[in-house]
Amino acid sequence: MQPIVAVIAPGMMGSAVAKCLTTSGLEVRTLLEGRGADTLARARDAGMTGASAVQIADCDIILSILPPGSALELAEKLAPALRAAAKKPVYVDCNALDPATVLRIARVVEETGATFVDGGIIGGPPEPRSKATRIYVSGPAAANVTVLEQYGLTMPVQPGPIGAASAMKMSYAGITKGFTALGAAMMLAATRAGTAEALKAELSGSQPALYGWLTKQMPKMYSKAYRWVAEMEEIAAFVGEDPAAAKFYQGAAQLYERIAADFDGPNNETAMLDAFCAARKD
Repeated sequence: MQPIVAVIAPGMMGSAVAKCLTTSGLEVRTLLEGRGADTLARARDAGMTGASAVQIADCDIILSILPPGSALELAEKLAPALRAAAKKPVYVDCNALDPATVLRIARVVEETGATFVDGGIIGGPPEPRSKATRIYVSGPAAANVTVLEQYGLTMPVQPGPIGAASAMKMSYAGITKGFTALGAAMMLAATRAGTAEALKAELSGSQPALYGWLTKQMPKMYSKAYRWVAEMEEIAAFVGEDPAAAKFYQGAAQLYERIAADFDGPNNETAMLDAFCAARKD
């Protein structure tokens, strides 16, 4: 029998994951009450069905895919329905969270009698039948959700307890998104100092791979910056035993918060970053 899956919420990542599953013939439910027109359109395009909390709790597998700051809130919101469900689902938290935060969410879910699996997504929104995006899973019940690999997802099991998959995600995102923050800070600093063109020339000549990666990734960051604020804060907690590293990621969170506000408003700094990333004219 095919599993019934809930994916919450139908943002860019959640709707893409859902589309992989619906393309493979699965029923995918989600929460749509109070959501805006863009979200409703993404859910419709992904083939998702709007459902109540009770209908979500009646699924076989629940995938929580949210901005990290909302992950605990979702588990608490669904807890009454999960507690009342006769058949308990497997709840997979796929968000970018410090393992300590994951354990708090696991306690909320497991107190309802449902099974908890830790997850961490590496890669962009997946395309159907593509293996470029991986949802790492860990914990005693991790193997219970790898059945979704039959329906278009790639879900490697990360050896270790609940928290191991999130530790993998934290360390990977700490490099990629932390490096994007570092690049943005220096692009802006060089622009303010009047040395942007010289820096572009030097990077493109001596570090072409680095230059290419940064200028490709930077414009993609603006619309995601608001979501990366909480993610950087979670990474700061993850590296908390290293005070210098924690300060770095706290600073990255502040930078992304500022860029998110600029992207929604005056577009001063995003315009500076766009100018730096534009093809250099010799």
